[in-house]
Amino acid sequence: MGSRWFILGVLFLARTAIGFQFQSVASTAPDMIQDFNLDYARIGTLIGFYSMPGILMAFPSGLFGQRFGDKAIYAAGLLLMISGGALMGIGDGFSMALVGRFLSGAGAVLFGLALTKMVTDWFAGREIVVAMGVFLASWPFGIVLGLLLQGPLAHEFGWRSVMHVAALSCGLALLLLVLAYRPPPATAAAARVAATPAHWRTLPPLPPLRHLLPLTVASLMWAGLNLGLVIFFSFAPELLREHDVSTARAAALTSAALWILMFSVPLGGYAAQRSGRSNAAIVVFSLLAGLALLLLPGGVLPLALCVVFGVAVGPPAGPIMALPSRVLNPEQRSVGFGVFYTWYYLVQTFGPALGGLARDVWDSSAAALFFGAILFIAIPPLLLLFRALEARSRVAVPG
Repeated sequence: MGSRWFILGVLFLARTAIGFQFQSVASTAPDMIQDFNLDYARIGTLIGFYSMPGILMAFPSGLFGQRFGDKAIYAAGLLLMISGGALMGIGDGFSMALVGRFLSGAGAVLFGLALTKMVTDWFAGREIVVAMGVFLASWPFGIVLGLLLQGPLAHEFGWRSVMHVAALSCGLALLLLVLAYRPPPATAAAARVAATPAHWRTLPPLPPLRHLLPLTVASLMWAGLNLGLVIFFSFAPELLREHDVSTARAAALTSAALWILMFSVPLGGYAAQRSGRSNAAIVVFSLLAGLALLLLPGGVLPLALCVVFGVAVGPPAGPIMALPSRVLNPEQRSVGFGVFYTWYYLVQTFGPALGGLARDVWDSSAAALFFGAILFIAIPPLLLLFRALEARSRVAVPG
């Protein structure tokens, strides 16, 4: 019992490096705009570029994970994240920043997919919703650390120092995993089988089409929730400043929502699993999060709306991320999560640029937040579609 919760703590701390590095562009955007003569659409592109490698790499990463094991995949991922962060820190223009961001994102694909599978291996069939809720809180925790530390760091030492510190956090994550992580016994035995030459010559088992369809819908739900969150912490500070909120207070309000989110994700997952109302949690709280984003541009009660948003985004996260375990067998997880993350990264790549474009076209961050609200409101219909496809996937195929 205690062993798997210790492992979850290790994975939580390691995954904060993704959130911290992801936030580095948003935290230093004003300085980068000035240095590289950018607009917000290009900043949005740079934010989204972190996710672009996932479109091409997520599915092959699942195959590689099946072949070479979790340790090789997360180590390769973290080394790429370190390299990309260092390159952004020494880059002399937008093009080199894109290359560095791409390398970092490629590493995050490998790293994130390996960690998600590792949590599933330890908790499938027992407290999976709670475990996913705790695990997923690591990303906003890394972002909150970025909001608190990266701005002052950039002000004191320049924005390039932020990129180097983000790369250093990836190195610390690698050291932590090498020293503290071990796979569950069943997975370790499977890895020994996968290492044999005969197994290398066979194709890993692919999930059947009837499982891929609900898996795709679950991925779109997860991508929409995360993109809505990205839109919030990328554009809410500027929106609040448009309503004459000071820069420091705007950052405090945004980070307050993320601090709350760190607790609402695991607690919401725990409540959903204990009550058996995971679907209701997804529907009610995703609609509530969308409503908070719709109302925030009105400039009324910004603190209350940020609190509501932070509370509302948490409960759907664990239940949504647990959906793949309902359609994937253990031997299908590496490849299945590769499919899951392919769709996720597709949305995450182009979504921030759309948010930035909306902000430029309407000359207000309110447009970007309205876009984020639509993403949350779309989650309940997608859940209905998932349930229909999941039920169909359980029907035995004739023959």
